[in-house]
Amino acid sequence: MAQKILVADDEQSILDTVSAYLRQEGYQVVTAVNGRDALFHFRHEQPDLVVLDVMMPEMDGWSVARAIRKESDVPLIFLTARIDDIDQVTGLEIGADEYVTKPFSPRVLVARVRALLRRTHGELGSEPTRWRVRELELDADMRTVTVRGQPVELTPSEFGVLQVLIARPGRVFTRMELLDQLQGEAYAAYERTIDVHVKNLRAKIERDPRTPEYIETVYGVGYRMRPDAV
Repeated sequence: MAQKILVADDEQSILDTVSAYLRQEGYQVVTAVNGRDALFHFRHEQPDLVVLDVMMPEMDGWSVARAIRKESDVPLIFLTARIDDIDQVTGLEIGADEYVTKPFSPRVLVARVRALLRRTHGELGSEPTRWRVRELELDADMRTVTVRGQPVELTPSEFGVLQVLIARPGRVFTRMELLDQLQGEAYAAYERTIDVHVKNLRAKIERDPRTPEYIETVYGVGYRMRPDAV
């Protein structure tokens, strides 16, 4: 069965264009022109991925995303005409996986959708699918993470960052490398997103995020899974 994408934007031209490109790639598409409709369709259509405009009438994208994250870890992409870092950070901290700035190429958005769905469903080829670092365990096939025996709910991008790091303890990954692993392409403008994903991960897996046991910052370079945690 074709995967279902919910696209919410108050600009009909964007809805029509994005929907056409997604359908051409074989996806089912559900559309909404405001935030309340988006949340209604999310709850009734159960999409595999959500594309949300930030600025919508009746209920903005931030509010819709917060409501979705209380119910689901479905992959979520924000669309916005605003390019301020604080807006991007806000969206990522709410639990968005990616942030696409208008104007954008529909082909690029479709590529992001495809990559995020592939990442979410764990297509990893012949790589190992389960890793354990002390009290932290990740199972790619089951899409589960546990720490100190307790399950941890992660967004697809948080899961992807953790999987890259836990698979190579001690190996330092730059922000651009992590972006490339997640998206299949890396843009310098999006480097900050990795910092937000790591911040969110630490809040979920570390006893004290200020003194992390697992994800270590290598200043001026990037991040690694602490080798002494193995």
